Amino acid sequence: MAEPGEQLPEEVLALIFRHLPLWDRASAARVCRAWAAAATSSTVWHNTNINCDCEREGMLPPYLSACLDHVHNLRLEFEPSREASRRAATEMLTALTGRSPGLRGLCLECRGEKPLFDAGRDVLDAVHAICRAARELHHLDLRRLPFTLDDELVLQVARGCPELRSLFLNNGTLVGSVGPDSVLKLLEFCPYLRALGLHLASLSHTALKALAAPHRAPFELLALRCACPEDARAPPLPDEAWAALRRRHPRLTVELELEPTLPAESVTCVLQPAVPVAALRLCLSADTVGPVRFAAQHYASTLRVLEVRAATSTELDAALELLAARCVGLREVHCFCVVRPSVLQAFRAHCPRLRSYTLKLTREPHPWRPMLVA
Repeated sequence: MAEPGEQLPEEVLALIFRHLPLWDRASAARVCRAWAAAATSSTVWHNTNINCDCEREGMLPPYLSACLDHVHNLRLEFEPSREASRRAATEMLTALTGRSPGLRGLCLECRGEKPLFDAGRDVLDAVHAICRAARELHHLDLRRLPFTLDDELVLQVARGCPELRSLFLNNGTLVGSVGPDSVLKLLEFCPYLRALGLHLASLSHTALKALAAPHRAPFELLALRCACPEDARAPPLPDEAWAALRRRHPRLTVELELEPTLPAESVTCVLQPAVPVAALRLCLSADTVGPVRFAAQHYASTLRVLEVRAATSTELDAALELLAARCVGLREVHCFCVVRPSVLQAFRAHCPRLRSYTLKLTREPHPWRPMLVA
């Protein structure tokens, strides 16, 4: 009798097994020799997504441990308030430390709420260990990590990951502990960096000048989050520094995320005409109409994504209609409040490249789903 799996080539089995959780990969590897070869092939493990809430205790059997050498890009989800999920995440990161050839990309995503007063030391220690040994790491995304990221971590990344291409530290914490000097060290030791996500307070005029230096590799994305008290106190960056950065990197795009803790006077300092804003996300407790009008006036040629969370008002509707008429290159617009029909009509009429939108004419139960444009 033919062994199971002989009817399918190894390449096809590998494409199927790459979507399985770790324990199911382990089960598949025990079926027969053909399935074992497919389940342990590099194709299955090269890009690996792991949800620690779906895995069992001891989620990686010993005979699959060698497969971790094949993991180049890892997306790891866990829930920090669940001890088993958290332990599984730290164990996986520890198991990947020092592997050869090592990780190329790491993205950590936390689900649910973190425990009160939880500094995440166990998780951050595991990230430190990864960065100490990951000389070939190209991409590190910590945006969904709800713990305070500090200078020590940034300096570890700078020293340990010289090939880094993208680093995202613009997470949701309300305490900004990454200083501008650490960012300068990062730019010095990681000359190939092309994308960087920070809290606004971590960025300085000197950093913009370093990014605009003639010897730097092309820089493409700067994602800035403005949410903590340090961001509100950050001095405005000169327009001429932004202009020089745009001349050096014509393809540069900036993403701005403004949170409710940002006072109105700080908003006017953050929104500067020379910044090439491609994505603007507004969730302000103060005036939202003014920033939307500012974007319509100054970001008409660059704005591609707009997200607004605000109270319904005729003034906001009018500002959105103005923005629709001027920002004709928009790809996405998401407004999480009820708008009048003329707002929807304006975006449909003036923005031919619109791919999705959230523009509700009546109140609906949440979550609101975007409408895809055919």
